[in-house]
Amino acid sequence: MKQTLLIIKNTIKLLLVSSVFLGSAFIYGEELVIGEETVSPGIVYIFEGAVKDQITPTNLHLAEANTHIHIEARVNWHEDENKIPEGTPGGGFVPYLKITAKIVNRSTKISTFVDLVPHINLIDNFHYARNITLPGKISDNYSVEFNIIPPPLPTLALHKDWVRKYGKKVTTAQKFSYKNVNFEKIAKASRK
Repeated sequence: MKQTLLIIKNTIKLLLVSSVFLGSAFIYGEELVIGEETVSPGIVYIFEGAVKDQITPTNLHLAEANTHIHIEARVNWHEDENKIPEGTPGGGFVPYLKITAKIVNRSTKISTFVDLVPHINLIDNFHYARNITLPGKISDNYSVEFNIIPPPLPTLALHKDWVRKYGKKVTTAQKFSYKNVNFEKIAKASRK
């Protein structure tokens, strides 16, 4: 009986996630998935090039009219409760990380570097992102490197039970690199 309820619960979650994904593709256009990674202790990174958008406060973010893409890192706990720390909400946002992205034009070697900061919207909910202008033509190919720096103490306080099981960190520093990323389709898309 318990296993049947778990199957039903997971099926409902899958249907909800699928409907949100399909709805977001219909409403906002596609997002370019650059890469997906899963690291200990059950953190899932999904790196995307998203359709540009107007971000508030406007004095801290590149205006939509001056933007090619919205570069994103969706960072959440794994949905499978068996793959995450006890007490962790499956699918929940992982806060307090410092994430940067370096985008390098493969032809010219010109690059841009940006800090991704927490954002919230109605599709992805909390995520790390930033509007950017690509360092070259939208039709060019790019290399993209994401750097993850875990929150330092005392930015994030850790209880004794976490420290005993996982140490004095949420995760380790990570670097993920992707080559030959083409943003043209996303850069030409609009949320309107």
